[in-house]
Amino acid sequence: MRIRALAALFLLVVTLPIGAAATAAPALSLPRPTGPYAVGTTWLHLTDTARADPWRPDVRRELMVSLWYPARPGRGAPAPYTTAAVSSRIVAAEGLPLPPDVLTTVSTNARRDLPVRPPAGKGWPLVVLSPGFSPSRESLTGLAEDLASRGYVVAGVDHPYEARGVEFPDGRVAECLACELDDVMPQVVRGRAADVSFLLDRLTGARPAWRGARYLDRHRIAVVGHSIGGASAAHLLTTDRRVDAAADLDGTLFVPVVTNRPLLLVGADRPADASWVRDWPGLSEWKRWLTVAGTGHMSFTDRPVLGAQLGLDPGAVPAERQLLITRTYVAAFLDVHLGKRDQPQLDGPSPAFPEVTRTR
Repeated sequence: MRIRALAALFLLVVTLPIGAAATAAPALSLPRPTGPYAVGTTWLHLTDTARADPWRPDVRRELMVSLWYPARPGRGAPAPYTTAAVSSRIVAAEGLPLPPDVLTTVSTNARRDLPVRPPAGKGWPLVVLSPGFSPSRESLTGLAEDLASRGYVVAGVDHPYEARGVEFPDGRVAECLACELDDVMPQVVRGRAADVSFLLDRLTGARPAWRGARYLDRHRIAVVGHSIGGASAAHLLTTDRRVDAAADLDGTLFVPVVTNRPLLLVGADRPADASWVRDWPGLSEWKRWLTVAGTGHMSFTDRPVLGAQLGLDPGAVPAERQLLITRTYVAAFLDVHLGKRDQPQLDGPSPAFPEVTRTR
């Protein structure tokens, strides 16, 4: 599959009718988180001096990371959804009739640099989020804020040169070099797994890059990803023993997965992914395959919510409910495997969510 085709999926949900003029967009916002905690956020810029960038071998691999975490309530500044540079590249990639900075106007629920709320137990579990191909880390903000409000520290990681734009603190912007290439998905999966392992080094090592890392439980770590990010999350179960569990949100497994650690597969409403069928027998521990009726590939991101606010029809399932389903089932999975709390909706039909069926 050509990578440009995957990139187009991201932009589809915010495409306005052909010929529409660029006008001021309506107010955009994310639904409030459902957990009991206030949410703080901060950004990290990390450089892996030991590894060349896979798309630009002349430079070291750099990452931009957003951290969302349970916070002490405070009056911190509202967190930006993304930067103007990133927003403009997303809008320009397909010539969308929207203001270039439209994504900077999204109202979020986190506050910048609030103090971390001390956990009642050993520490907050850590969840790493990896976005799909061509979106940036902000595309999973609605999920990240909700998980943080429920008692997880969440690290959303950008993978430079695999997104339409990743802006570094000095103003440099990494364009999507990989978007113009064919047949690189296995390379993307393996490279992203290396990115996440490096991030774990920097958050859980002896000299962590984030001062709030002292509140982490280093023995409770999961990775969740959308699309190719989900494939890399699953791959990490085979490459990094620190990862206790992984969830793949509608991502083809371009690299085969054989593991005895928990894996959740959540698919959109379409025929079964052949790679999931292929790898299912090799998943020897806890495993679930859920299908969500009335959804598409981007239903597990913020895009249906923002698209609906721009006047688009979200399809059979209301936009905010699509996000609610994602939040609920990802949190249930994490509660079982990081929080050690039973969540029976993962085992069978739930009257509250008739759209979700257990495929296997």
